Amino acid sequence: MASDVQDPAPNPHATEEQVQAAWDDPKLANVLYHDWEAGTYDEKWSISYDQRCIDYATDRFRMVAGDRGWPYGRALELGSGTGFFLLNLMQGGVAQKGSVTDLSPGMVQVALRNAENLGLDVDGRVADAERIPYDDNTFDLVVGHAVLHHIPDVQAAMAEVLRVLKPGGRFVFAGEPTKVGDFYARKLGQVTWWLTTNVTKFGPLNSWRRPQEELDESSRAAALEAVVDLHTFDPAELERTARAAGARNVKAVTEELSAALFGWPVRTFEAAVPREKLGWGWAMFAYKTWQRLSWLDENLLAKVMPRELFYNVLVTGTKPGGV
Repeated sequence: MASDVQDPAPNPHATEEQVQAAWDDPKLANVLYHDWEAGTYDEKWSISYDQRCIDYATDRFRMVAGDRGWPYGRALELGSGTGFFLLNLMQGGVAQKGSVTDLSPGMVQVALRNAENLGLDVDGRVADAERIPYDDNTFDLVVGHAVLHHIPDVQAAMAEVLRVLKPGGRFVFAGEPTKVGDFYARKLGQVTWWLTTNVTKFGPLNSWRRPQEELDESSRAAALEAVVDLHTFDPAELERTARAAGARNVKAVTEELSAALFGWPVRTFEAAVPREKLGWGWAMFAYKTWQRLSWLDENLLAKVMPRELFYNVLVTGTKPGGV
């Protein structure tokens, strides 16, 4: 199924007409929203390709799938964004060769640039997860981070994942919002955005306010989140979806409760104020606090709280066959 068709160019500045059309077209909304974010996405989400994010990615993988079978030969990332998950997994020894795909041309472009800068063996395609442009039995591993909730037909995408996997190959999807977690994360984000953008209108705090045109553009693009974020997941339902697509050895786990209650207001605040106002001290405070709360979630709260209450769900499974 490989093709020589030229991938479309990024479109980082959608017109008002395109935005209006996207309200009725989730896939167009995903392209516009993520093309708009591609150039600043790593900065917005504090994404890096150093040991901090290598550890984060490999820990997420290990949490749900263990560390047997490393390194996988060839890995595919669906909805790769800027390449955060796959590139850090490759640096962490999980996979040797990679392919990135995303509906957004801008994201694929940035992911390939990041891979080149890191010296990693990665190719890329603009691609729909429901119609993956690679042949049957191509990959040893398929991964994704915060992608399933953007896909209209998750079971169809899962079937495609199993098609391109080799027999016995594994998939790992992480960073997906649970139903309960998405509810409290959105409420916390909305309250934080309202407070920050209104308080900074006054007096000495005005220097902490981003220019109005930037806030307006952010609000317009963020409005598309109601279109691009299509699903939230119950862990048991996600397991059933994977099994219905034909997967075996399916398992879902969840993470981040106290860390999410802290992290979402922090991320929203960071997006609402000028970056230069925060500095290295703030970054370390936010990261270290999130790290400590993640430890609390994993080592205490996960043992006593229902998995449905945590913010992120991760799922893994394998394609039937193989050794």
